[in-house]
Amino acid sequence: MPIPRYDEIQYPVLCHLADGVVVKKSEFDAPLADHFKLTDEERTQEYPSKNGAIFHDRISWALSYLAMAGLVDRPKRGYYQINGQGRQFLDDPDGMRAEVNRRIAEREAAAKQAKAAENTQATGNETDTTPQEALYSAAEKIRANICDDILSTILGKTPRAFEHLVAQLLHRMGYGGGISDAGKVTQYSNDGGIDGVIKEDILGLGRIHIQAKRYDHDITIGREAIQNFVGALAVAQSNKGVFITTSSFSKPAIDYVATLNGQTTVVLIDGQQLARYIYEHGLGMQDEQTIVIKKLDGDFWDQFPDDTATDNEN
Repeated sequence: MPIPRYDEIQYPVLCHLADGVVVKKSEFDAPLADHFKLTDEERTQEYPSKNGAIFHDRISWALSYLAMAGLVDRPKRGYYQINGQGRQFLDDPDGMRAEVNRRIAEREAAAKQAKAAENTQATGNETDTTPQEALYSAAEKIRANICDDILSTILGKTPRAFEHLVAQLLHRMGYGGGISDAGKVTQYSNDGGIDGVIKEDILGLGRIHIQAKRYDHDITIGREAIQNFVGALAVAQSNKGVFITTSSFSKPAIDYVATLNGQTTVVLIDGQQLARYIYEHGLGMQDEQTIVIKKLDGDFWDQFPDDTATDNEN
């Protein structure tokens, strides 16, 4: 049979997780290939670009959509486990497909709304998009999926490791410039509410203080936590701070930061923005594939004379 689409793989994947055991991504290939009765050639068939096996890639996408829809959890990078929401659909494949489609549509709608706010054109109707717009849309979906993987990976690390990661990220983003050891993580105990410090200049006269909180995505950081951080900045005699979390901030917390009026500058970075920064600045990332699109070089072609109605010698 032909290699199944990723949406055809989703329900068998969910059933394979039914016993509640945590399963590594690579361990899905063999049982699912047997389920679909694939030949050895179909199991190992690669994309024309030789950028990986098609069947394994489609399993990866099936798992990613199930995770994004909230039917499976990712205890750590590359591992999956069914949750209570997913168990509700073990005997309801049609309901599962509808739920996945609904949740993914909600995510994409939210992403498009955010892009529209930045005056970036986005549409879900492929008949209204150019091939280039469709390519950008596909790239955005891939990036969103990888950003989810980034957050899942971070949540599998220790809080101390997260503090070191944040210091490295800010340095990668240009804070501290070329100063060696520009980023420093404070002592684990008695840190006074400050998790790290970034030097802005070689003498260390300017400093940015960091608060890093590795929380599950369903936790919202409120105004009180930000007020405590501002108080810690005052004790440290600093007026610049970055509060970074893997979760999100409440509206009162965001509004409070807006009322500081520059006396103390605090930047809030939530989990989604954190993952994007890690992705865009290549921290712990590898380039997987580069697609090159070419266009005509006008200067090159303009040096050749144009054919005209009175110049048809050749």
